[in-house]
Amino acid sequence: MMIETFLLGTYTKKNSEGIYRVELDTEKKQLQNLQLLAKESNPTYLTTAQDGTIYAVYDQERMGGIAAYAADENGDYQVINKVLETGAPVCYVAFDEDRQLVYGANYHKGELNVYALNEDHGVGPATSFYHRDPVGPHENQDAPHIHYTDLTPDGRLIVCDLGTDQVYLYDVEDSGLISTRSIYKAQPGTGPRHLIFNPNGQYVYLVGELDCSVSVLEYKDSGDLVFVEKYFTTPEDWTEFNSGAAIRFNEKTNTLYVSNRGTNTLLVYKVTDDGRTLDLIQRISTSGDFPRDFNIDPSGQFIVVGHQFSDTLSLFEINAEDGTLSLLDDTFYGPETVCVYFE
Repeated sequence: MMIETFLLGTYTKKNSEGIYRVELDTEKKQLQNLQLLAKESNPTYLTTAQDGTIYAVYDQERMGGIAAYAADENGDYQVINKVLETGAPVCYVAFDEDRQLVYGANYHKGELNVYALNEDHGVGPATSFYHRDPVGPHENQDAPHIHYTDLTPDGRLIVCDLGTDQVYLYDVEDSGLISTRSIYKAQPGTGPRHLIFNPNGQYVYLVGELDCSVSVLEYKDSGDLVFVEKYFTTPEDWTEFNSGAAIRFNEKTNTLYVSNRGTNTLLVYKVTDDGRTLDLIQRISTSGDFPRDFNIDPSGQFIVVGHQFSDTLSLFEINAEDGTLSLLDDTFYGPETVCVYFE
């Protein structure tokens, strides 16, 4: 029997109590054993270090921050420490193993936070960096809104700002100080939300939350991003709300997956060998409401989709030949899920 585990980051506005762990039995092709790992208020996004430490978003009485958790000798997770700041918490966290830093993207405050680690692997106070650039034309672009930050394959920091329609590349010192390497300007109203690199390191796939798009960008050695092509994810006959959400790449099938909230679909794109061109080969219902996040399991055989509003997880099997999806189950309980993270 092959058991994989993944974590759920959630809102705790209704029935959720915090961070959960779920098992995926890859032989039985089923989800099982929902376990509350840590009680926390609105741990909407999380990441882990190689030693298993969990770094999660949380909030408390109109303040927001990062909480660090480690497993004790019994396997129960205990708080190492928490760092709080006035205002809304970050919406995305990433861990830098080489530099031992945690990065946070703060949507509401329009700031990038960098946290150094303490000796016990807890997080220190945040160093904050702000964007002051002009904003886009959409009503949701009323200010800078940093939605994503993570590392490039060559160790730079890349940041999506939904408010300014820009993607920023930074060089990072070991101390956590950053300096601007380049700024990519997306088309007005795109709303850059998340991105993923092709494993070849030469191409980036950028989700536009506001115009429901995927942009292919070429990543130069200089750190510059160059526009290649743009693909829209909303069907032409769809007239209701739709919003781009998560994006993942499956190296085993050379396919790209994008979730849409509104149409409640996953789009499957076949990627050319060079990574430059996308071909839409499937649009499939996620069989739940508001698929804010999803992820591919380590074997590359399954996708788990988390639905924020229906409190369900959907399990899909990936066709090993072409990367298309088949629904296995859409009934597993996952309360207010907004982050799916395989350990």
